[in-house]
Amino acid sequence: MRQLLSINLLLSSAILSWFFAQFFKTILDSIRAGELCLKRFWETGGMPSSHSATVCALAAAAAIRDGVSSSTFALSVVLATVVMYDAMGVRHAAGEHAREINEIKKQLGDDDSDNLPEKLGHRPVEVISGAFLGILIAWLVCTFAHVS
Repeated sequence: MRQLLSINLLLSSAILSWFFAQFFKTILDSIRAGELCLKRFWETGGMPSSHSATVCALAAAAAIRDGVSSSTFALSVVLATVVMYDAMGVRHAAGEHAREINEIKKQLGDDDSDNLPEKLGHRPVEVISGAFLGILIAWLVCTFAHVS
């Protein structure tokens, strides 16, 4: 396992962070719904943000492996900033618009078409929790792979 993780620390950290964020999101939503919601594993939006977890894991692993003055870290931080801003801004607004459109469709009696997905973006707490999860997982992966 250690050898598998150390093949590419940045990629391993990012993939594992995405997986665990989606896993926790599925568990939390299942608890809220009172039933198992496996489809949430593949959906966007919610707590924690898997997008934030993924890009922050990438940046944290780059910092641990290559240092904060490396080009890899700089690119990862820029990518993380864009992704997290988008999650709280554009994608969150798109989810709000979808919610309003679905309400209008309901009021007009449109039962023939599917509703638009409403869980697209994130609130700041969801983005921050995803970021912390990604940093933690990157640290664990890099520590477990004996790279510092």
